[in-house]
Amino acid sequence: MPKSRFASTIAVLLFLATPATAQPASPAAPPAAPAAASIVENADVAAAQRLFTAWIEAQIAMRGLPGIAVGVVHDQQLVWSRGFGFADVEKRVPMTPQTRFRIASNSKMFAAIAIMQLREAGRLRLDDPVAKHLPWFKVTPAGPDDGPITIEQLLSHSAGLPREASDHWSSFDFPTGAQLQALMADRAATFPPQTRWKYSNLAYGVAGLLVERISGQRWADYVQAHIFDPLGMAGTSVDRRDPLLATPYASRRPDGSRRLLPFVDSKGMASATGVTSDVEDLAKFISAQFRRGAGEGANILSAGSWREMLRVRSVDEDWQSGTGLGFAHSRYKDRTYVGHGGGYPGNTTMTLAQLDDKVGVIVLTNTNDSNAGDIARQLMATVGNAVANAGKPATNTPWDPAWARFAGRYRGSSDGIDQVVLLNRQLVLLPGTALAAETKVVLEPLGEGRFRLTAPTGGAAIGEIVRFDETPGRPMRLYRGDSWATRTDDF
Repeated sequence: MPKSRFASTIAVLLFLATPATAQPASPAAPPAAPAAASIVENADVAAAQRLFTAWIEAQIAMRGLPGIAVGVVHDQQLVWSRGFGFADVEKRVPMTPQTRFRIASNSKMFAAIAIMQLREAGRLRLDDPVAKHLPWFKVTPAGPDDGPITIEQLLSHSAGLPREASDHWSSFDFPTGAQLQALMADRAATFPPQTRWKYSNLAYGVAGLLVERISGQRWADYVQAHIFDPLGMAGTSVDRRDPLLATPYASRRPDGSRRLLPFVDSKGMASATGVTSDVEDLAKFISAQFRRGAGEGANILSAGSWREMLRVRSVDEDWQSGTGLGFAHSRYKDRTYVGHGGGYPGNTTMTLAQLDDKVGVIVLTNTNDSNAGDIARQLMATVGNAVANAGKPATNTPWDPAWARFAGRYRGSSDGIDQVVLLNRQLVLLPGTALAAETKVVLEPLGEGRFRLTAPTGGAAIGEIVRFDETPGRPMRLYRGDSWATRTDDF
């Protein structure tokens, strides 16, 4: 891929947000959640979409990312989805919400659900020793007094098992189920069970073999019949060479190029990392999390099982992340989210859901250095936050519709790019190298196309005057203090 032409990007985003139409509410009850149609049409949501779009396009250009597909879910509807960049750069195949990806460790959520379904059917207990169902499961203990490893410990990453079963992330040669069983003979526990959190793909490979042993079905067939099909996830499969798969790219080299990576079959580790899906199908899965066994639509688990899965089993020392059964918990700002991230050769993915607001986001990328987690958090903090607040009264910040003429990109003398537009009726500067939701520099209007750099993050330039020079006969200029950039249409 070509190297980016610029070192830094600042986005000035003018989002013309108008007040949302308030819906009458009964004084005896809290306001109902806004209808999906009103969310899609909400001006603040549209403004947040433009904010995120400008930011992610700058990220793609600066970092040479191949492509990204994103989605935002509200309750039972995918309210926004879009592809950026390319599913295949060389063939110029555009990225779309229908493009499919190896979602890697997001697969663990489906593996845990399969176990919970078998528990509901009375086929197992979470406190069963794994060896009760898999007699060959023997691990060299970490200490002389270690108890047996249980199914719940597999799902909560508290079994003390090592992260991997073999060198498959280096060789791309994943073990089959039979090979995984044989490899267990040489595995030693890293910690005694139930003493600390220890992430383990191996544990989830074993969980898949448990599903096969107890159900009598291949893991891929089981999740297809009991999870994907009931939820209408028609594009989701296990280890399928799908023609809609995004081309996988390795991390960018110093010269800006990216190596194409092969299709890698996850084989016996499919329950840990082998599912293929897309934005539209994962939106259906997030909606199932919001239903949690109630309401209309297919329910793949009872409400009680959902509660059991989502209950936090361990918390990190900083109290910013934790683990349930198959689901990761994380805190960002003042909210708690559930979901999972995933990394596979040429794919990095993240799903996040805020259960109280019933807002979720999906980020799928076709390279290993995209940092899908950061992108997902910015998507949640911009579009997701706007969706959650779509039914609330708008602010009455004064603004001038004529500011719209300042919208656009401006190139500086060192090829740095400024872009321009009103987030919540304020003209805002956003460094393109920064995070979309955090580094917003508000421009205080002074009149006649002049503004002052002010809160919250003006940095070294705080207090400087920003003005737009519209001299006829040349492109518009954006001045920040004495420095200026010229209007341009590209990156």
